[in-house]
Amino acid sequence: MLTPLATTLDPSTGNQPGPRERLKATIAASLVTGLEMFDFTVFSFFAVMIGDQFFPASDPMTSLLWAVGTFGVGFFMRPVGAMVIGAYADRVGRRAALARTCWMMALGTGALGLCPSFASIGVLAPLIVVCARSLQGFAVGGDIGVAATFVLEAGPESRRASRVSWQLVGQGSAALLGASLGLLITRTLSPDALASWGWRIPFLLGLLIAPLGLYVRLRLRDAPIPGRDTRQARMPLAELCREHGATILLAVLMIMGQTVPAYTIVYFMPSYATRVMHMPAIVGFMASALSALLLVVIPPLAGRIIDRLRRRKPWAMCASGCTALLVYPVFMMITHASSVLPILCGVALISTSVACSACANTVLVLEALPARVRASGMAVAHASSVALFGGTAQFIVTALIKWTGNPLSAAWYVAPACGVSFCAVMLFRERREAS
Repeated sequence: MLTPLATTLDPSTGNQPGPRERLKATIAASLVTGLEMFDFTVFSFFAVMIGDQFFPASDPMTSLLWAVGTFGVGFFMRPVGAMVIGAYADRVGRRAALARTCWMMALGTGALGLCPSFASIGVLAPLIVVCARSLQGFAVGGDIGVAATFVLEAGPESRRASRVSWQLVGQGSAALLGASLGLLITRTLSPDALASWGWRIPFLLGLLIAPLGLYVRLRLRDAPIPGRDTRQARMPLAELCREHGATILLAVLMIMGQTVPAYTIVYFMPSYATRVMHMPAIVGFMASALSALLLVVIPPLAGRIIDRLRRRKPWAMCASGCTALLVYPVFMMITHASSVLPILCGVALISTSVACSACANTVLVLEALPARVRASGMAVAHASSVALFGGTAQFIVTALIKWTGNPLSAAWYVAPACGVSFCAVMLFRERREAS
């Protein structure tokens, strides 16, 4: 029998769990989210190989375009998953929703890792890949918002940013693990072996999400949801749209400023380095690994600082503004680089500013929503932003480069997106609802 990890006040004893129990619950929720994000995003690290295997074409850039387009399909399922799973979490409980995302993600990941190539089964192969990506998107779309809500509610208000930062650590760890595996596989296998079967290794390793994720999450204990009555619990999405529409819209635009640069610079860099800059694949994986490492290290430090501030918004404005200002110079540095060092420096600058803004923006949005609709609200805002702007980033950037022939054209999409996000942060009203 599994013993739940205590994260809330036990009504039978009246004892408040200590810091160690809260830390265990926070890490447990964040760890599985990181594993699910690894399964979801590792696709982008091997987009070149996947394009060749499932979308063969005479022009390599066309195959890559189809691959990153399929990568984006998963993102368009994320809002659907956010609405269904987020509403379920607000009605039934956070733990029940988090447990269900694990097996859905494992099923989608297994289908991707085991799917035969186009040469073996023809057009059925890309159809399987698209369906698998859709299932992955549905699962992760609900998971991130619900997990962030669970972590926020797992302890006192004075440490909210620090706890939420662990969710970002989990997501950054997913990118770090994916980039490190890509680096290891690239260094170990021959180019032919990597292209034919080596790219499947991370997907098969990702199947561990099912047993490990279910074991960890079934031990979590739900927090009570203040302010929720039976009637409201049946229709959280209706209340969300009716009373918090403006908050969700601004949240979507705020989150855009971290998803667009993350998916363009972190996840797309291996493909950008090989197909656009004509550099060895190891250069792109090194840049992605460094970026992911910073996305693991920076959020906890930022969270501790934010918890000490009286207001979250000034920090969020400063970090978002820095990201918007850095995009064009960083792409100039990358496109004119004659060695690896300028690429790594540019990626590090953007990654640091994105990590700082992500922590503050997440806490701002979570605190602005009442607890009875918080899981669905955060899930919908995050999934919608990532679907509309992050999931399409690689496709848009690839198309811009293909049409213009200018590697710097990637910044033409990323820089304006970060500018709009900064404006949304300025307009967002900081407030703290009851937890």
